[in-house]
Amino acid sequence: MSLPLITDWQFYAAAVPAVLLLGIGKSGFGAGFGSLAVPLMALVVSVPQAAAILMPVLLLMDLLGLAAFRRDFDKALLKFLLPWALVGTVIGTLSFKLLDARWVAGLVGVFTLLFLAQRLLFKPKAGGEPPARWVGVMLTTISGFTSFVAHAGGPPLNAYVIPLGLKPVVFTGTMAYLFFVVNLSKWVPYAWLGLLDLRNMLTSLALLPLAPLGVWIGIRIARRIDPRLFYRLIYVGMFLTGVKLVWDMFL
Repeated sequence: MSLPLITDWQFYAAAVPAVLLLGIGKSGFGAGFGSLAVPLMALVVSVPQAAAILMPVLLLMDLLGLAAFRRDFDKALLKFLLPWALVGTVIGTLSFKLLDARWVAGLVGVFTLLFLAQRLLFKPKAGGEPPARWVGVMLTTISGFTSFVAHAGGPPLNAYVIPLGLKPVVFTGTMAYLFFVVNLSKWVPYAWLGLLDLRNMLTSLALLPLAPLGVWIGIRIARRIDPRLFYRLIYVGMFLTGVKLVWDMFL
């Protein structure tokens, strides 16, 4: 009799580094590297199944991140971002069955690479104006939508938040609070869509012990890293994410 969880070694060869990257992304580098988790797992399972399997893992990581950065967040920024991110999750819920997840992920990748090119070719001047609020509304709504579809909410949101020049721990703490609420809001829609079945949940439990390790690595890095290096590493994560998502769109 087969076990009621995924036992294929190829799945775990992709899932183990994906979960570690997700933990590092949740606590150390915003969501740059973390957005690679679903694309990596999508090498061996579908995007919706990968997203469902990661739900309990995300919950544990969110709780660990909140505990680590409970005092390090921008309250005013969080108050502005959160409602629009939730609007994005509602749009994702209503359109989930109508969309090809690969194309949604691919569009996220294209947007990520365009933003990265803009940041590297046209570097912002010191003391420059932050992005307009309407840009924040648009990008945060997109972030909530892509987070719902493929747990890839980081790149669109980074496009708005990175130019604000927050300290690394404040950046990370604000993202931790935001995505805790966003990810919590996905549970009922995911159940309604039939994604939270026994096989996916048991597979997630098998991966759960890796969550604290990834978060611990990210926290240690975030509290010790130079801000300039911090954002350079975010750009590396965004580049890898963008290339992977665009590649997957054409497979």
